[in-house]
Amino acid sequence: MKVTRFYAPGDVRIEDAPEPQAGPGEVKIRVRNCSTCGTDLKIYRHGHHRIDPPRVLGHEIAGQIAEIGAGVAGWSEGDRVQVIAAIPCGQCADCRRGRMTVCPNQESMGYQFDGGFAEYMTVPAKVLAVNGLNRIPDGVGFGEASVAEPLACVLNGQELARIGEGDEVVVVGSGPIGCLHVRLARSRGAARVFLVELNRERLERAAALVAPDEAVCAEDGDVVEQILKLTDGRGADVAITAAASGKAQEQALRYAARRGRISFFGGLPQDAPTIACDSNLVHYRELTIVGANGSSPAHNARALDLIATGAVPVKDLITHRLPLDGALDALDVVSRGEAIKVTIEP
Repeated sequence: MKVTRFYAPGDVRIEDAPEPQAGPGEVKIRVRNCSTCGTDLKIYRHGHHRIDPPRVLGHEIAGQIAEIGAGVAGWSEGDRVQVIAAIPCGQCADCRRGRMTVCPNQESMGYQFDGGFAEYMTVPAKVLAVNGLNRIPDGVGFGEASVAEPLACVLNGQELARIGEGDEVVVVGSGPIGCLHVRLARSRGAARVFLVELNRERLERAAALVAPDEAVCAEDGDVVEQILKLTDGRGADVAITAAASGKAQEQALRYAARRGRISFFGGLPQDAPTIACDSNLVHYRELTIVGANGSSPAHNARALDLIATGAVPVKDLITHRLPLDGALDALDVVSRGEAIKVTIEP
């Protein structure tokens, strides 16, 4: 079979590999869609300390069961399934407290285990042990199901930021994650959602799809001033920085409303991880700053339900579909910012 395998930064190869077999506690799936992520591009360019190459990439996975391993019950060949990306241990103190997104023993598809940029792959027993294999609901395509994983991460972030009825929400970053944040915030009852982006072309492309209440381009002037003007000086109830920008995080502190919540959803580069935080703003305005790291198995199952019910449409966000031998082209498209979501169809 064909796979897309990472060897070293800048060295990702499309090559032949033996077709895997399902071991005890595992299932083998025929991958139908594996969508790309900005993390895949980072790995391609810089590698990752948690990856011991060679490793098949891809962690936004949907497919059909092709083989059932010994000891696996409740599944049949042909079942349509979505696979979690982040695999908690299920046993540590954090997991037992329901905090699976911060499991210190977490492993991941495409990192410690071969991922979905392949024709076939095995789903590890550790995934099944934490209920990380989900049935794709009727009416949901494989491409849409592959987007459940990033939507699950967005769901985790919005739960932590407590987005709800009547909130005015700012989303910074108009990539696929930003688009999902806009749609999910709406489904959770946000009164208005503003989308902020530095690049006008990317902003216009995203806004045409997700129709924020206002598309705010940083090229048009100070973002803080624009948000305060849109909110009659009150500021935003919630700010989500879905971009790797320290400046965006600093600005969010300045346009957050009193008792506002700020989600540092996008991590910062390792060589520039610090920001200037006016502690008095946090103190006197009673602001809450939260992080957001990945998703739990339960988030993935709920994300699939949000897609199936139409609460959060995702099909139109998939702007590019490429075959497996076009995986490098897919990463190139992502790097140029020419797409919303790119999916591989092995």
